[in-house]
Amino acid sequence: MTERVRIVRPWEWARPERPARREVLTVVPELEAAKPPLLFVPGFGHGAWAFAEHWLGHAASRGFPAYALSLRGHGASAPAPEATLRSYTHDVVQAAAGLPRQAVLVGHGAGARVVAHALARYPARAAVLVAPVLGGWGTFGTALRRNPVGTLPAVFGGRLRLHRRQLFSRELPDGEARGYVSRLGRAGRRAQWQLVTGRQPEPAVGRPPVLVLGSPDDRVVSPSALTRAARRYASAPLLFPGMGHDLMLDARWREPIDAILDWLEKDPAPAAG
Repeated sequence: MTERVRIVRPWEWARPERPARREVLTVVPELEAAKPPLLFVPGFGHGAWAFAEHWLGHAASRGFPAYALSLRGHGASAPAPEATLRSYTHDVVQAAAGLPRQAVLVGHGAGARVVAHALARYPARAAVLVAPVLGGWGTFGTALRRNPVGTLPAVFGGRLRLHRRQLFSRELPDGEARGYVSRLGRAGRRAQWQLVTGRQPEPAVGRPPVLVLGSPDDRVVSPSALTRAARRYASAPLLFPGMGHDLMLDARWREPIDAILDWLEKDPAPAAG
């Protein structure tokens, strides 16, 4: 079967995305191990700091050059209250294109949706979707049931507010959890709405292997949503029971990142055409 990839996007030529200052945090191995670089993309409200806490250093300790991007309007990147999913996708593609070798894209939460769009524009070596929030009305319904007070303001352009119980397990000390929650920012109001109503991602360039992982106890992403996300890439989700949505910050953060790195060290092959 011949893969059909859309190359020409007239609207992007007519209205190119505005450049923005991007924060990229970097940790590289002490010795070169010829392993692919990892580009971590946080979800809405999170910045590169969320991966700098544990995952960047751990990946580098196992020989992987590790980079974490703050999408525009997040972390120390330039403010962007009117950012769209297209803006965020542009940030990821530009950051990945600037890395020394073909990168693995790792997206968390809504950042996984951004990575899915970026895969149609950047020929990634592989991709990992961590607790993916891939959007749609089902995602909105789940969020509204589980966190109505925090979700409703986002519908009207306000900030999406996530709380400790949604993001972390009870194993994480309250002091650490409160500290992380206090660092959360906000995504662009248009991007928040597009997460619900926007179009689905186009097919990935080169059909890279995609790993989907999450927790069956996640209070943001349901187990059925994890399964649907994995089926989209002809796989099954890798599950970590007892963890919250922010796997990279939760008490047992080491387990999922080690699983990701183990998978990459097996050098997964591209999907068959």
